Amino acid sequence: MGDDKVRCPWALQDPLYIQYHDQEWGTPERDELKVFQHLCLEVFQFGLSWLLILKRRPFLMRALLDFEPMRLAEMDEEGVMAALQMPMMIRSPAKVLGVVNNARALLRMWDRGLSLSDQVWSAVGGVPIVSRRSIREPLPPSTEESRALSRRLKSLGFVFTGPVVCYSLMQAVGAVDDHGVECFRHSFNRNGGVGHGA
Repeated sequence: MGDDKVRCPWALQDPLYIQYHDQEWGTPERDELKVFQHLCLEVFQFGLSWLLILKRRPFLMRALLDFEPMRLAEMDEEGVMAALQMPMMIRSPAKVLGVVNNARALLRMWDRGLSLSDQVWSAVGGVPIVSRRSIREPLPPSTEESRALSRRLKSLGFVFTGPVVCYSLMQAVGAVDDHGVECFRHSFNRNGGVGHGA
């Protein structure tokens, strides 16, 4: 690493983890398309390691049209089969179909004047939940907020959006800051803390 920064222990396993931890995880992201991209990655992560997803991210995006919802929503059976054959692709037809389904659900939301980003951020009242945990304390697999988000997304037609996936999404886009309080990336160490506690 070449520095003396304190990081969450899970990030120390691999350079890709360190990069993701330092630059993305827990950073507030409200851009609609980027939130959808994170959701696509969480769909693929279900049942697999996040490190595998980080290693395969460029290949997943290449196979699935950069996770652009309008293009994904038009993907037919032939397109799904072609995507599954792409190099380094995670060959799960169910997950590819899930991502396609979610793109279509997103377009239906847009037709109703709704936003995926708004759904995620409204689950925390629009302000990040800032963890008060030590880096030594385990993180919960889900929370009341992620369970509420899961119910909402499922009602809107999304799949692979159980409470655990939704919590991972909330962490990824910074709706929840689950960095340990000692970590240099924790909100209070970055910017004096903006959010409400957990």
